[in-house]
Amino acid sequence: MFSGLSSVFRSVMRLSLVSQIAIGIAAGVLLVIISPEVAGSFALLGQLFVSALKAVAPVLVFVLVAAAISGHKQGQPTHIRGVLVLYITGTLAAAVVAVTASFLMPTELTLDLTGVTGNPPSGVGEILTNLLLSAVANPVTAMMEANFIAILAWAIGLGFMLRNASEATRQGLNDLSDAVSGIVRGVIRLAPLGIFGLVANTLAEAGVGALLEYGQLLGVIVGCMVFVALVTNPLLVFWQIRSNPYPLVFECLRGSAITAFFTRSSAANIPVNLALCERMKLDPDTYAISIPLGATINMAGAAVTISVITLATANTLGIPVDFPTALILCVVSALAACGVSGVAGGSLLLIPLATSLFGVPIEVAMQVVAIGFVISVVQDSTETALNSSTDVLFTAAACRRAEARQKG
Repeated sequence: MFSGLSSVFRSVMRLSLVSQIAIGIAAGVLLVIISPEVAGSFALLGQLFVSALKAVAPVLVFVLVAAAISGHKQGQPTHIRGVLVLYITGTLAAAVVAVTASFLMPTELTLDLTGVTGNPPSGVGEILTNLLLSAVANPVTAMMEANFIAILAWAIGLGFMLRNASEATRQGLNDLSDAVSGIVRGVIRLAPLGIFGLVANTLAEAGVGALLEYGQLLGVIVGCMVFVALVTNPLLVFWQIRSNPYPLVFECLRGSAITAFFTRSSAANIPVNLALCERMKLDPDTYAISIPLGATINMAGAAVTISVITLATANTLGIPVDFPTALILCVVSALAACGVSGVAGGSLLLIPLATSLFGVPIEVAMQVVAIGFVISVVQDSTETALNSSTDVLFTAAACRRAEARQKG
């Protein structure tokens, strides 16, 4: 018997990571059908996996960005400016898509609204102030609290200061970067077990009926993300390369989105994206910076999630929101969300911040967060797939545009 199990285990281990994850999902669903009580007992596996991702992500982003900037030779050209323009434009375009879809297909949620009233938003000045204050937070505290805005600010500053350091110092930072990336790859190898626990526990607690109850909300979110991936992003790429963008789009979706869909972490998918950029023969000095940077600030999927769920909450409370106000507030909240969206479920953690702009009480906001986690089995995976694959797509578009200009 044990030899048979050992043979099956070895066969599974020889499969690709994606295949192993698919088996984990199927096993989780099957266990819920057979025994929901037993399925709930595997929650620890999912909690350990997500906690490991959240633990390593801040260190990974800090070290990778600092190493990439410090290793860049002064005067050596990169195409990072073009990538940043695409990152910002793509996030804003995704917010426009999400707000438009929310107005065309208004969604309401099932909430406990006993004694709850909503107030119109007072402005966006406070959130901008908080964003600036986050950028100058203590770096140790930022690491402990996963404040990615501060982590990014300190990594960029340290990277620039170390550009004049000795070769040994910069090489040591690169070695540290490689070591942290290796740890992340090790965590990802445990994804099949972690995802098995996540699926089993989520469905055991919420049930399939809960997922169906919020089907419209999930449909609007996923629909917006698919539209961004297959319409908005290709238009932006065409703007850059002036040729058919879809071969490049599908190459990035195949090489990055599939893995990111299952790991649910843009930061954890950084090594996958770096390897994909290398296979695509992109400029290494550009993607060494743009990929880890994109895992922190390129958040089209987060813009969609936060915008749609925030407006759904406002609809539920009967808060009137005009289109310009909704667009401004959701774009600002999506940009603020860039700090936490590099880890699994990151954008959901910014929902209370976004809903507070509409005067929604924290008690209601936390109910909305709970709904977000119910649908996160699909929502968070789709969001991460869009975010991570777009990092490579926009990097490739900027590099190829620069190459075309040099040849011309």
